[in-house]
Amino acid sequence: MRLVLLGPPGAGKGTQARMLESKLDAPQVASGDLLRTAVKNRTALGVEAQRYMDKGALVPDELVLKLIEERLNQPDARVGFILDGFPRNVPQAETLARVLDGYGKKLDKVVALMVPDAEIVKRISGRRTCRNCGAMYHLIYDPPRNPGVCNECRGELYQREDDAEETVRMRLKVYAESTRPLLEHYGRLGLLAEIDGIGATGEIERRILRVLGRDGAAAKGGS
Repeated sequence: MRLVLLGPPGAGKGTQARMLESKLDAPQVASGDLLRTAVKNRTALGVEAQRYMDKGALVPDELVLKLIEERLNQPDARVGFILDGFPRNVPQAETLARVLDGYGKKLDKVVALMVPDAEIVKRISGRRTCRNCGAMYHLIYDPPRNPGVCNECRGELYQREDDAEETVRMRLKVYAESTRPLLEHYGRLGLLAEIDGIGATGEIERRILRVLGRDGAAAKGGS
């Protein structure tokens, strides 16, 4: 199964990709994780990417694509994969298609998790992180026992800049301008399935497996 998961930041793509790995026998391929690992390991691509990041610039599409292509060439991803965080725009999607064509392969499905902006803002802006140990909380869904204090180490909880409401709304605007056109692109190709992204993670997983024709996998996994 060669699958792409689309959706705005905070829609739950990473969570679903990790849950689906065993059901689909396909690894999660997350562009952000690949980039962070390459930078941490000081690979050639990581060093090149770091130069852009040090300047506060976006890592170019061609560099991200090299990381993706390198990962898709690894043995566990040759049969299938779950792409999370890539492609982000139509040009990236077209380039991905050309890469897969070169291997004689095509995407099987593109699943878009549909979550209203108001819900995304609530999900992300409610996050709090411990300054000391990095533990994560949510003011609504997973609050600490004592306001502003980490359950684990008693460290101070704070809101990361990326999680501030103003920043979240800006990220959603960028998503609307660049990533949402992917829905039309993949819709024209007959690959798109839109899934309601509101609900328990297990139920959302079942919705995805149904559109993939893998209902049996959901029953077997007991999700």
